Amino acid sequence: MDVHLIDGTYELFRHFYAWPSVREADGREVGAVKGVLASILALVKDGATHIGVATDKVIESFRNDLWPGYKTGAGIDPDLWSQFPLLEEALAAMGVTVWPMIEHEADDALASAAAIAARDPRVTRVLICTPDKDLSQCVIGSRVLQFDRRKRELRDEVGVVAKFGVKPESIPDYLALVGDAADGFPGLRGWGAKGAAAVLAKYSHFEAIPEDPLQWGVSVSNPRGLNATLRAEWANALLFRDLATLRAHLPLFENVDSLKWRGPTPAFEALGRRMDAAKVSKEKRSGPR
Repeated sequence: MDVHLIDGTYELFRHFYAWPSVREADGREVGAVKGVLASILALVKDGATHIGVATDKVIESFRNDLWPGYKTGAGIDPDLWSQFPLLEEALAAMGVTVWPMIEHEADDALASAAAIAARDPRVTRVLICTPDKDLSQCVIGSRVLQFDRRKRELRDEVGVVAKFGVKPESIPDYLALVGDAADGFPGLRGWGAKGAAAVLAKYSHFEAIPEDPLQWGVSVSNPRGLNATLRAEWANALLFRDLATLRAHLPLFENVDSLKWRGPTPAFEALGRRMDAAKVSKEKRSGPR
């Protein structure tokens, strides 16, 4: 069997900016939720049987205590923000397993769910449905994959190396060096994608990088400068790697049987009627996703 693990936060953002505005009679925006539900129903029609969706019930997490610049909910469109609880309600009514995260992030839930599912010998593939680069650290061979549903692209371990130049286990180190603007940490001065990939492809983690850049044995620009930055900003490098490292220990479920979709609950009929009654608005919006 295949197990589909879906980044509900990403899907909600994507559909909010891709779909037209749809409002209920009281003015409440529901278009993004309708889009996500339609997307998951299409997944079921394509044969998906075991599904879990992770959402960020609050955007902030324990990482905000580690780094003050880490991403927050500031600036999120109120019409988008108001749909987070509705999405969780709608998914539950649809009969889909949903994990609304508070202390941790949706990405941590996806990493944890992938680890649990991968331990089950009945599982053929675990598909982590998100394009977010930090989830690439969870890819294992051709069994735990990243699936960009919008582009219809599957990324296995070979694909991770082709995209980033490093293996999945080095993704947190890579992000620590180059930074992750989406999550709000800057990386280290002077380190770009090519240099980080070249060094980590050989040494995998910071601790294995020789202190003498003449011993690196890789072709990078200004190795002395890169090395000086790494040593001077060592504490930040470790902190950023910690921020980028997903927590895969959360006890979300015991086995994949709990993820089997058995159809909608009785509550879904009333919610469906409510969604169908909402009207498409002519307003336009623009956004990052």
